[in-house]
Amino acid sequence: MRKSLLIIFIALVGVITSCQESVEHTAPAIHDRDSVAVMTSYGVNTLVSDSGVIKYRIVTERWEVNQNRHPSRWIFDKGLFLEQFDEKFHVQAYIQCDTAYYFDQQHLWELRSRVRILTKDGLRFASEQLFWDESKHELYSYVFSRLVTPERTLQGSYFRSDERMTHYIVTNTKGSFQSEDFEGGATSGSDGAQAVQDSSLLQQRSKALPQRNVSQ
Repeated sequence: MRKSLLIIFIALVGVITSCQESVEHTAPAIHDRDSVAVMTSYGVNTLVSDSGVIKYRIVTERWEVNQNRHPSRWIFDKGLFLEQFDEKFHVQAYIQCDTAYYFDQQHLWELRSRVRILTKDGLRFASEQLFWDESKHELYSYVFSRLVTPERTLQGSYFRSDERMTHYIVTNTKGSFQSEDFEGGATSGSDGAQAVQDSSLLQQRSKALPQRNVSQ
């Protein structure tokens, strides 16, 4: 009898001690879902349309759609290749870069690192950053950019153009020009492109300095 009471007493002491020393097991706190993607696709080759009109082809290794970020965006962090189309589905330009963001609510593209463009008229564009505003139908960059056409070469730290790259502005520039470019003010070429100095920006940027193109 005494042995049974002793066993019961030891068991009760053990239960009381274990309750006092118990550790509460809790899961880590749930953080903001800002980085959670709605969709992530790999090996993408697809056409993108707006209001039934095909606008461009996207080719990329990784495409992330993230509507939880502010602002919401598409993310292409493994490189991007775009074919840009006109209303009749004719290719207007090829665009590629190392990283791209598309802010779907603003209809704004931001292309970064080794941005390259080749248009159907043979114009080549190179920069480290380029913005494409689909609402305003224009391209612009605030970093060093280089344009090469069959008639001229331009490079400067400010660039703005229509999205078809047929009319553009380059300031704080240097490059090579045809002699007829200096007749009648604004420069123009057989491809219909214009490279003009924006008078409102000339007060803030240095004048263009034409240089001999040693490759010619």
